[in-house]
Amino acid sequence: MKPSSSESTPKRSGSPLLVGLVAVWGLVLLGSLLAALLLQYASVNEDYMPYFTFVINGIALLGGGWISGRSSGKKGWLYGGSVGCLYALIVILIGFLAFDASMQIHPLIFAAGAFSLGALGGIFGVNARGTD
Repeated sequence: MKPSSSESTPKRSGSPLLVGLVAVWGLVLLGSLLAALLLQYASVNEDYMPYFTFVINGIALLGGGWISGRSSGKKGWLYGGSVGCLYALIVILIGFLAFDASMQIHPLIFAAGAFSLGALGGIFGVNARGTD
């Protein structure tokens, strides 16, 4: 007797949101380490650090959204965008509580960009899942 298609596919455990958030934080930590090494051992000026942070956050959000969408298998834009929003919320809360940053429009722009990049990564992740 042949197993049905649902029995032959491996079951994934874990929430797509949690998997995506762990991926985002892991990529941010890895990118920050690489940026620190680049600043320490290469002749790179510290004036470029804001650009490094934008690129690191962008790549991490795309990657986290991609992993979240890939692990969910459906609604990648929603899972990826939710990962982006949760990441932005955590970063904004850290900035507000730890560094006493005042509430301005910049965090809202950051949250919208994080949602967009996470959703885009989630869309790509769902579509990449179909190629397996």
